[in-house]
Amino acid sequence: MTTQTTSTTVVIRPRLDLRAPLIRLGYFLIGLAILALIWTVLAAVRSDLPNLATVGGSLAELFRNPWYSNGPNDKGILNLLLSSLTRVFAGFALGAVIAIPLGILMGSVPVLKRICDPIVQLLRPVSPLAWFPIGLTLFQSAEPATVFIITITALWPTVINTAFGVSNVPQDFKNVARVFQFSRAQYVARVLWPYALPHIVTGLRVSFGIAWMVIVAAEMLSGKSGIGFFVWDAWNALNLPHVVSAILVIGVTGLLFDQLFGWLERRVSYV
Repeated sequence: MTTQTTSTTVVIRPRLDLRAPLIRLGYFLIGLAILALIWTVLAAVRSDLPNLATVGGSLAELFRNPWYSNGPNDKGILNLLLSSLTRVFAGFALGAVIAIPLGILMGSVPVLKRICDPIVQLLRPVSPLAWFPIGLTLFQSAEPATVFIITITALWPTVINTAFGVSNVPQDFKNVARVFQFSRAQYVARVLWPYALPHIVTGLRVSFGIAWMVIVAAEMLSGKSGIGFFVWDAWNALNLPHVVSAILVIGVTGLLFDQLFGWLERRVSYV
């Protein structure tokens, strides 16, 4: 008599742990509640400030038809937001193309770092608004001048963080590269770049935050259609609910992009 045994493979799937995201969401909602409470108190003390209900009505009005376009200075809120994001990404991308190679060179060549670091520290604190006349002089037009000031002010965090990451590659990593006789290209691709990448992404995250702050002031100065110009235009029309609504749109947009860069940081982190 023959006995046949059938084996069953049990696949154990890891349980999805939602506790950490729910905790973060809980803290976020608590923060929003505190912010709403502070604004409610301020609106009660100062009658010229719009209360939350008025701001909510303004937001509903802005998002009723967010994509309309009746000319360069009469567009829906999402159309304005897209215009601003286009300028920000143009300046941010141009800044990254300059900042990352410059940071790598500064981190790799100590003499170059000693030469460039004082220049970086000299230009880094300069207000974005101070660069606008230079941009107008160089480009004779407000649109490229706006991209110019975004580029010049978003450079520095990426340069500094990239140089820091490159200059702090552990000596053990360099020794391993020597043992395996890596060429310069292999060293950059297999050692320097993977180690410095988290620092580079952190710099890009800070740079984008600065670029997003700068766009509001730049559009106020240039008079170009965008979310910054909308804030100034609403203030001139004494429409404070629209001003507060635009601030919320700017803040939420910045938060979403910051979370995106935070996710990217976690993806490239070697810790």
